[in-house]
Amino acid sequence: MGRLFGTDGVRGVANADLTAELALGLSVAAAHVLAEAGTFEGHRPVAVVGRDPRASGEFLEAAVVAGLASAGVDVLRVGVLPTPAVAHLTGALGADLGVMLSASHNAMPDNGIKFFARGGHKLADELEDRIEAEYDQQFVSRTGTPRQRPTGAAVGRVKAYDQGLDQYVAHLIGVLPNRLDGLKIVLDEAHGAAARVSPEAFARAGAEVITIGAQPDGLNINDGCGSTHLDLLKAAVVEHKADFGVAHDGDADRCLAVDHTGAEVDGDQILAVLALAMREHGTLRHDTVVATVMSNLGFKLAMEGQGLSLVQTAVGDRYVLEAMKEHGFALGGEQSGHVIVLDHATTGDGTLTGLLLAARVAETGRSLADLASVMERLPQVLINVPDVDKSRVQTSAELSAAVTEAERELGSTGRVLLRPSGTEPLVRVMVEAADIEQARSVAGRLADVVKSALG
Repeated sequence: MGRLFGTDGVRGVANADLTAELALGLSVAAAHVLAEAGTFEGHRPVAVVGRDPRASGEFLEAAVVAGLASAGVDVLRVGVLPTPAVAHLTGALGADLGVMLSASHNAMPDNGIKFFARGGHKLADELEDRIEAEYDQQFVSRTGTPRQRPTGAAVGRVKAYDQGLDQYVAHLIGVLPNRLDGLKIVLDEAHGAAARVSPEAFARAGAEVITIGAQPDGLNINDGCGSTHLDLLKAAVVEHKADFGVAHDGDADRCLAVDHTGAEVDGDQILAVLALAMREHGTLRHDTVVATVMSNLGFKLAMEGQGLSLVQTAVGDRYVLEAMKEHGFALGGEQSGHVIVLDHATTGDGTLTGLLLAARVAETGRSLADLASVMERLPQVLINVPDVDKSRVQTSAELSAAVTEAERELGSTGRVLLRPSGTEPLVRVMVEAADIEQARSVAGRLADVVKSALG
């Protein structure tokens, strides 16, 4: 069996790759591993379990709850809530474990399982590895002796916890530095987990709210809407003459925006706006922002121009979070819209990000377009080259020579990034340049070399 856990939990086609049996077994394994790690020591363990609206989440939730209860863990079912809400409630309720069922921005047939440790933090790689090792022997101890299954009063109890939405929204409102009165905002909820939470939070904060993509039926999540399909939001913002629009993905850990003209404001630009706001308020620790190597070069140049430092990590919000926690930074994120404000969230939080962006617009009286103009996005071309041996990206002499030549041609106004996919047999070729035609030309040539050298 290949590694089950990717950069964001276990994910696959529901009832094909991700079955009820797998969900149950992983939940039992997680309970045992955390118990052996001392997480449950001295008390009866409690887990918070939530999901997005996917139809498959109904049976997968049942499997997860059954697995946890069978391992002696009490379960609080919080229902359909965003991933960051489940993480927040895990910490706020003092739970030992959080479980979120969602495939984020993926299409409806997929689903996923994400575990949170005490405090609402993602599990360390070492714990995920131990859960995988435990998976095939849920009721055999590490020494090889049979485990005693809980019976009688020792089995876990299951309760519905229906205060989660109000508790999470109250947390979000409490974070805002100012109200949003006078703003008209369009929210695209991707027919996902934030369909109730996000409009409620923005309205309570004082904004006039117009919603699209807020009628989840279990089958339509991310379907032509949300942060991966911005056309509907762009049209709605212009039609309603809104100040701007916010788009989430299926589990609402992402936020992208659209300004009043219908122009996209991506994760890099959102980070730039929030970084300057946080510095002004004295909350941007070490005057540093964390982003990934996929961030636009224009973001790096903008931060340097504002006297701020940038730390870059591998792609994936978990690596951004690791760097933030290790060095005590307060703000980080990805171009895709995962933004982490560590003083108020333990993971990317799309609703929180949108609220903070709106608060900055309200506070300054400036349009989002004006605020986002602090950085200029350099033309960026991304080509996926499939069916190649991605393991040889770093060792191919032919490819290395081609990259060196491309970097020489681009000089200081551009850059090249070759990145093997974490889940598919392909290599991503990304080129930035001051001129879009140059970026396309260089990317095309490099993609051809990847095909010939690694095919």
